[in-house]
Amino acid sequence: MNRDLFARHRAVLPDWLALYYEDPLEITHGEGRHVWDTAGNKYLDFFGGILTTMTAHALPEVTKAVAEQAGRIVHSSTLYLNRPMVELAERVAQLSGIPDARVFFTTSGTEANDTALLLATAHRRSNTILAMRNSYHGRSFSSVAITGNRGWSPTSLSPLQTLYVHGGVRTRGPYAHLDDRDFIDACVADLEDLLGHTRAPAALIAEPVQGVGGFTSPPDGLYAAFREVLHERGILWIADEVQTGWGRTGEHFWGWQAHGRSGPPDIVTFAKGIGNGMSIGGVVARAEIMNCLDANSISTFGGTQVTMAAGLANLNHLLEHDLQGNARRVGGLLIERLRAVAAQVPHVREVRGRGLMIGVELTRPGTDEAAPEAASTVLEEARAGGLLVGKGGGHSTSVLRIAPPMSLTVAEAEEGAAILERALRSI
Repeated sequence: MNRDLFARHRAVLPDWLALYYEDPLEITHGEGRHVWDTAGNKYLDFFGGILTTMTAHALPEVTKAVAEQAGRIVHSSTLYLNRPMVELAERVAQLSGIPDARVFFTTSGTEANDTALLLATAHRRSNTILAMRNSYHGRSFSSVAITGNRGWSPTSLSPLQTLYVHGGVRTRGPYAHLDDRDFIDACVADLEDLLGHTRAPAALIAEPVQGVGGFTSPPDGLYAAFREVLHERGILWIADEVQTGWGRTGEHFWGWQAHGRSGPPDIVTFAKGIGNGMSIGGVVARAEIMNCLDANSISTFGGTQVTMAAGLANLNHLLEHDLQGNARRVGGLLIERLRAVAAQVPHVREVRGRGLMIGVELTRPGTDEAAPEAASTVLEEARAGGLLVGKGGGHSTSVLRIAPPMSLTVAEAEEGAAILERALRSI
């Protein structure tokens, strides 16, 4: 059945639409932290549909909210008042930490970042954007233009002038040998030097933890130090929270809060987990920035009633069950367990992450050279053992990405770590 579906997939879909596994997997249903394939095999899901299944598969509160809303009306567009959209916007604005916040809903993180770029360039009247090396911000023409990861940047054509800044990767690059304080100082000096060679940019966009890049991050406080430099020049700070938002890092509700000493970002983008699989993205910005557009703009599908109902139910569940706290506790145990395993596996260069956002970087033993074949082996062996994980990395790195639903239990974390240990030892 999979072979037939795979052949049909290849006949009608783009060649660049990647699939995991030598024998691609069709997932038919899920419950909690588990999914099943067409053959009835059960898997512990440590990737959650690329971090979209934030709380649990088939969460009853979400499925009930979707079904009830679909029975009333599915969609009407932003041209009409929409109670679920207003209610979710009120919650997101309050949680964002941005004063006088306004919220605009989209259908994806790519579209959210697109909107943030539109707002920043219109507000600042500049098409120059600062972005981080090793970053990923989506697959649209403008978001590809600010993606600092060659593996996800299919064109050099761009509507923007993009300048790339050091700092998103702590353990590689020219400043890796420095301690945290000196690392931040060096990155700030690099930023200041860069700004001396260009017209004033519109904004800096940065993921607090780089997702596709392999769950890399700078020392806490880097973006706060950047913000001081940016604020002096009127340059905006956009925090891309598509993967880091909603408490996944455990220590904070938003990733930017690890860098909050100089205040919140001017713009925050979000998506993925808030919909628990439903298509929701969005932008939060100060009113003066959000309202700067001088032409009409709507969203046909952004904020549609059925997705907003899902987002409200999912957010309520997340907060009521303290899934941020669970991510901190269970994620901390999982990281320590994997670090103990890594100490005995020569291919593992580093286990890093926060909460339930964990990267395992693989290299050829005794070197810093990427080992993509090892990552593929582990991916296959983990699946054979009943565990689904992701892959990532940039600039000659190979990383296993681990981001299960935030309701993961201690027993499930131990089970997944044991399967991954066997997979890693099989390299």
